[in-house]
Amino acid sequence: MFNVKVDLSDLPTPAQLFRSSVIAVGVAVLLGIGVVLPAEYGVDPTGVGRLVGLTEMGEIKVQLAKEAAADRALDREQGRAPTPAGSDKRSGLLGSVLAELLIRPAMAKTAPAARAQEMSVTLKPNEGAEIKLDMKKGAKASYAWSVSGGGNVNYDMHGEPHNAPNSTHSYKKGRFTEADKGVLEAKFDGNHGWFWRNRSGKEVTVTVRAEGDFVAMKRVL
Repeated sequence: MFNVKVDLSDLPTPAQLFRSSVIAVGVAVLLGIGVVLPAEYGVDPTGVGRLVGLTEMGEIKVQLAKEAAADRALDREQGRAPTPAGSDKRSGLLGSVLAELLIRPAMAKTAPAARAQEMSVTLKPNEGAEIKLDMKKGAKASYAWSVSGGGNVNYDMHGEPHNAPNSTHSYKKGRFTEADKGVLEAKFDGNHGWFWRNRSGKEVTVTVRAEGDFVAMKRVL
């Protein structure tokens, strides 16, 4: 047998043990109030649970439990075997709810902005107009435009950088054209779109619709 000498000064004092116990109890109470009550019962006395989405989860759990109890009561009244509490049906629904609360907001933060917008301009003979999309480099937008009124237009689809508005990049040109469609992919941050000039000798209306990743559609001329 070995004789082990213990230095009593290394042991915690009763006061230290009491203080540690009080701290542990306090942390447990705070967790219970701030996390467990909102997440399990939808009760949120501090407001923290609502802020982080736990209260909504708890309210859904409570509602699911009530619905399950009502289903079991109805089963007993009709002589059917009651559905067990905590069945896969509840788990599957809860999983869907969690996906809506957690996964969808995360996807929304990372998904590119998508817009759909339409605009029309009426052109007298020899008159021109320009409509542009404000886009970031690499952004894409599908487009389609057409001429009504029995005429046609000459057009130039081009872009102008935000940092060099006097510089242009031409994507596509056409003469005596009644319609066009495709996908516009921005080569740089800037305004990208169409200039039309009516050379048909009659008044025409050009209508363009774009859908995709752009900030705004605007007439610039």
